[in-house]
Amino acid sequence: MDVQRTRDVLVVGGGLIGLTTALVLRHHGVDVTLVEKRATTSPQPKARRFNMRSLEVFREIGLAATVHEAARDLAQHDHMATGRTLAEAEQLPLWRPPGSGASMEVSPELPCLVAQDVLEPVLRAAAEGAGVDVRFNTPLRSFTQDADGVVAELDGARLRAAYLVGADGAHSTVRTALGISRSGRGAIGEPNVNVYFRADLADVVRGREFNICQLDHPEAPGALVSVDGRTRWVFMAPGDEVDRDWSTLLRIALGVPAPDLEILSALAWQPEMRVADRYSQGRVHLAGDAAHVMPPFAASGANTGIVDAHNLGWKLAAVLSGAATPELLDSYDTERRPAGWFAADQSSRRSRDLAAAPDPTLAHPFVLAAGGFQYPAGAFVGGPAEGGEVEPVTEFAPAGRVGTRIPHRWLDADRTSSTVDIGGPGWALAVADDPRRWQDNGLPVHRLDVDFLRAGEGLLLRPDDVVAWRGTDPSAPAAVQEKLLHP
Repeated sequence: MDVQRTRDVLVVGGGLIGLTTALVLRHHGVDVTLVEKRATTSPQPKARRFNMRSLEVFREIGLAATVHEAARDLAQHDHMATGRTLAEAEQLPLWRPPGSGASMEVSPELPCLVAQDVLEPVLRAAAEGAGVDVRFNTPLRSFTQDADGVVAELDGARLRAAYLVGADGAHSTVRTALGISRSGRGAIGEPNVNVYFRADLADVVRGREFNICQLDHPEAPGALVSVDGRTRWVFMAPGDEVDRDWSTLLRIALGVPAPDLEILSALAWQPEMRVADRYSQGRVHLAGDAAHVMPPFAASGANTGIVDAHNLGWKLAAVLSGAATPELLDSYDTERRPAGWFAADQSSRRSRDLAAAPDPTLAHPFVLAAGGFQYPAGAFVGGPAEGGEVEPVTEFAPAGRVGTRIPHRWLDADRTSSTVDIGGPGWALAVADDPRRWQDNGLPVHRLDVDFLRAGEGLLLRPDDVVAWRGTDPSAPAAVQEKLLHP
């Protein structure tokens, strides 16, 4: 069998994270082939809540408006509700974290609710339009790697790539082939069954729209999740028994006859926390559920994977273009594995009954939702591992600290341009004084009048909006960038 040379990167997995990885790589000019064993994108709703940081990633690659449009059916479904049955349920007031008044804006993008089976086809079309060689119905059979690249055995083809990204889910073929173990709490809490069904309940929920409705009927307890807010729903029932009379139980939980009710699937699942002990091995890297599995209670799984793609994408592009040496890629594991562990741990801890036993050490929700996690070490200078200022976790107080995403501030009166827009796809400098002092660095220089920059200071921003250096020496950024790209 002849070896066909693929593009620069082979992405294995055509779900949310694989497609996002391919899109980020194309944004940086990398040639990509994506293979997926399934014939189509996911038929299941699965992930639905995409946070502010994920939308910022989509914003950078020009897809935020497209994602928001795909989310239009659930645009007003951000409340929670509770009741004995759906018919009796009451919508709860919209919860906001303490201190997050109306004037507090943490991102140029709002979060959104959009079912995975709605979003994945949108991302697939965008990937194909961006020039990704997308191949569904193409399983990865095996792969080998050497000093020059990776050879992948597919059905009827052998492809060679410089790098391979395994974004092939919790049961990752790529991770298994590499022999990478996982750590974490393992199974958490009790098993559940997700019952995916159709029923026109629009009139029942009108005026009480919700994201999740907790139902406590003694014969049919569980949670009802809006998929499109009208006809598609998921009922999360406790237990692991899949073969039950779901039509009867659902009508009890709904409290209405629902004559058109149709059961689409019933899937058992167990909340788990498992994080790969390595995110990279040679020329192969893991992203998304292949790297980290976590309970859904903080809606962090897919969102963490999207930031994996954002982090890995620019680094692969820099190495492939010759702007950086391969050692830069070591920072992917150094940065994203602690981030994955943090998100998985926070999600696991939120699976407990916090009303009965509040946990004051939990991270502020915006730390999870707006990219507030600080990398302890990685491709930056002056971070926490080097004695730099530490970002708080239990409060949301971004200040442009090294190893964090630059805080969001609007840069124009019309609120169309944000500080988050400065970085990507290249590096940039944000400065507080005369930009001419900093121009010898050969980087785009942006003068900012913002509260987190002091007179004379500059911030070196990586392509993923992370602060890589902070200081007052105008000659330093070019040297710092060179050190980070050629460690």
